[in-house]
Amino acid sequence: MYNLLKGKKGIIFGALNQHSIAWKTAQRAHEEGAEFVLTNAPAAMRMGELDVLAKKTGSQIIAADATSIDDLENLVERSMEILGGKIDFVLHSIGMSVNVRKGKSYTDPNYDFTTKGWDVSAVSFHKLLNVLYKKEAMNAWGSIVALTYMAAQRSFPDYNDMADNKAYLESIARSFGYFFGRDHKVRVNTISQSPTPTTAGTGVKGFDGFITYSEKMSPLGNATALECADYTISMFSDLTKKVTLQNLFHDGGFSNMGVSDAVMERFE
Repeated sequence: MYNLLKGKKGIIFGALNQHSIAWKTAQRAHEEGAEFVLTNAPAAMRMGELDVLAKKTGSQIIAADATSIDDLENLVERSMEILGGKIDFVLHSIGMSVNVRKGKSYTDPNYDFTTKGWDVSAVSFHKLLNVLYKKEAMNAWGSIVALTYMAAQRSFPDYNDMADNKAYLESIARSFGYFFGRDHKVRVNTISQSPTPTTAGTGVKGFDGFITYSEKMSPLGNATALECADYTISMFSDLTKKVTLQNLFHDGGFSNMGVSDAVMERFE
């Protein structure tokens, strides 16, 4: 432990169980000296084990629907009261596709499902940034990170409409990040993580085969959820104060590969 977040205060969205990146980020933030509030949607909280994480990290939980401005305003205001001041870091680790859950293909979606998934996975990030921005809730040189995936740039057929959601999410980080940096010296970035066996990740069709392919394609192998948490902590720390508007690939090199020897061996 390096005390990278000693004295810092934050909000962590999306921890569900010990497999989730948000859960491991909360654990690492606690180990590095941070205080934070945990939050998730009421429905997700009923499914998960957030109380266990809160107890382990000495954190309070505030239920919030990230698609609701009223809920987000309440979350930010109460978090500042609990933490005794402005916020230094925020993790947005939220994603959901109703079309994927219901087995609807990309070429035959239910557009009401599409809109719901878009709101939860991407527009919620704009709403969160807007609330933090208008309330001037972030300390100068604070850091806001959202988790994404490289299907935002390349075609992964079974990732379905989540690819569109992630593309929009990354655009929001760049666009809103400009105003947040200019006006409040706050940095906004996205981290594009390797395929990771979280509750959300394993719900994607063909996930097991793809995670094996990605492991063989990446020169360093897939990044784990804990390794992503470590990278996220570095983005929350003062060591990355001038990094903003970036989509940062944390994937063992997969994103820059064309083909690897290990993959070619399967075809020879």
